[in-house]
Amino acid sequence: MKNYQTKNLRNVAVVGHSGAGKTSLAEALLYYSNVTDRLGRIEEGNTVCDYDSEEKRRKISISTAIAPFQWENTKINIVDVPGYFDFEGEMLEGLRAADIAMIAVSGVSGIQVGTEKAWDYMSKNNLPRAFFINKLDRENSSFEKVLGDLKEKFGISVVPVQYPIGTEENFKGLINVISRVARIFNPKTHAMEKAEIPEELIEKVDECKNMIIEAVAETDEKLLDKYFNEGTLSDDEIYHGLIKGCAEGEITPVMCGSAYIGIGMNTLLEDIVECFPSPEETRPHMAIDLKDNTEKEIQVNENLPFSAFVFKTIADPFVGKLSLFRVITGKAKPDSTVYNSSKDKHEKIGSMYFIRGKEQVQTQEVIAGDIGAVAKLQYTGTGDTLCDENFKIKYRGIEFPKPMLSKAVFTTSKGDEDKISSGLNKLLEEDPTFKISRDTENAETIISGLGSTHLEIITSKLKNKFGVGIELRNPKIPYRETIRNIADVQGKHKKQSGGHGQYGDVKIKFEPRNDGEDELQFVDQVVGGVVPRQYIPAVEKGLRECIQHGVLAGYPVIRLKATLHDGSYHTVDSSEMAFKIAASLAYKKGLKEAQSVLLEPVMHVEITIPEEFMGDIMADVNKKRGRILGMESNGNKQKIVAEIPQAELLDYSTDLRSMTGGKGNFLMEFERYEEVPSLEASKIIAAMAEEKGRIIEKYIIIYNYI
Repeated sequence: MKNYQTKNLRNVAVVGHSGAGKTSLAEALLYYSNVTDRLGRIEEGNTVCDYDSEEKRRKISISTAIAPFQWENTKINIVDVPGYFDFEGEMLEGLRAADIAMIAVSGVSGIQVGTEKAWDYMSKNNLPRAFFINKLDRENSSFEKVLGDLKEKFGISVVPVQYPIGTEENFKGLINVISRVARIFNPKTHAMEKAEIPEELIEKVDECKNMIIEAVAETDEKLLDKYFNEGTLSDDEIYHGLIKGCAEGEITPVMCGSAYIGIGMNTLLEDIVECFPSPEETRPHMAIDLKDNTEKEIQVNENLPFSAFVFKTIADPFVGKLSLFRVITGKAKPDSTVYNSSKDKHEKIGSMYFIRGKEQVQTQEVIAGDIGAVAKLQYTGTGDTLCDENFKIKYRGIEFPKPMLSKAVFTTSKGDEDKISSGLNKLLEEDPTFKISRDTENAETIISGLGSTHLEIITSKLKNKFGVGIELRNPKIPYRETIRNIADVQGKHKKQSGGHGQYGDVKIKFEPRNDGEDELQFVDQVVGGVVPRQYIPAVEKGLRECIQHGVLAGYPVIRLKATLHDGSYHTVDSSEMAFKIAASLAYKKGLKEAQSVLLEPVMHVEITIPEEFMGDIMADVNKKRGRILGMESNGNKQKIVAEIPQAELLDYSTDLRSMTGGKGNFLMEFERYEEVPSLEASKIIAAMAEEKGRIIEKYIIIYNYI
């Protein structure tokens, strides 16, 4: 690619609901800018942006992809972002590389959940946005209806800069509303050819142009005065005002076409150049100046020292780690040393690339505003800032959503444990919404993600990239046991079989611990030396070992107070081991007499949903043995605060998405342990007994085989 100045760059993220045609739009733009020699088709698996084997198999985008191309004297970086909810992290990464988001909307389906989510995110982060109404060649598509819905839902700032000629199968061209130039699609040459505006659409085009003029005038006092005095604005004033209003998020232009056929792509490319802001014209980036630890605004600028933000990491088993970055100031050059202000480390930049799908094109510089990639950085990860040693700043990181679904990992072949660990950690580098933890109690590796599809993709990547097969199961619930009543029992261990014998005798009072602490409370009330001082620590140690396994189902015991108050010893046969055994005998007897009960973890849950789903969600919380603690408004949504047993939440991300059509989300954290209802407890105890039986049977088979 030839060299560009920052003012000749456009970084456009294509976002929206899954299936709105985002990848098809990116492919059409690549084709009409002569980067590819044929239109990539998702169903044929030959697209530039969906190059991963899982994307081809599932026919959905799962990773953010960059697709740069040249249009006249402008370099346009299209950032193709997944629309599926499980890959929200990829969307957040892609948007940090862009200056404007073009929200793709189906001309048939109209506004969907992904449309609303994209808009809400842009509003929250003050990111410029535009709409592209796609699929206007399809049956039941309607530009007018979708435009009306967009204006009603998102406000008067939504203005059409293009208008379609024809509808459904008769859709054949577009009108540029500002320049009043009509173009008709030629299916033989795939070109848009100039034509006269159909007479029946002249009034509609005038109406749309007035919408734009009014929206532009509202953004500038001088233009507003001129509009009031003269009743119109010049085309140059409209374009300048449109770019300014778009950059500040005050105007949302609407384009349209059909990415699948290619109608309107040339016109869209023209409008991207004419109506969308360059990196210089967008809002500044917030950063911390490390010299004085103050927050400051950094505008994209070629003349300042180098700084860049790493927005995505790709883990490749052959190439290694590939870091994708957006230069904010200065220029990135190969064979240079830069400072990672997020990690306080220096990094050596080797070869640099422009990325187009999976293709890497080597480059000698990446200027301010542009997107590049560098391989094998030692310390750098997603969200880090790279900068010049004399320009130490740190840009705001990306706030990723927390994982909502957890599964336990089991290997499908022995000896792969190290490979699994290595593969998962490499995938962790490229996906910050994916987490790994270790449940030492149940000896399980737990992986967590945003949904079932997210974890399925992780499993597939582990198999395809690193050659390791895993199986996912529900993680074991960390149940606990405790006691309800008080029991005062004796534990006596006496063994004499010739030679040195064993003797230990203790009397221990077991009772519930009611001070809010879960740890074992051991109290020494021995008087008169009935248990010698040197053996009392052995009694406590024996009890601490015993509480790892309760008497009901073998779960750890909490909230237990044990008071050693009496006992006896033998001058010759007593030992620490004998007293440990005596303590364990007292423990088993005491817990049975004190009526052991099963406890389950209860989670504090905050569920955010649109108001129309309140009834269904509250009924579902009650069905899950939950308690609703309160409700509060959260913007245009409602938040339900509840406590629900963890056992009922294993697949809640899937359940909630199903009940709300993807519009709901939730956060949860551990609150406390509570007693399990007797019916549920009997099922859990029976299941644990069956599992122990299977384990014992397995060892018997192995023993007999040996």
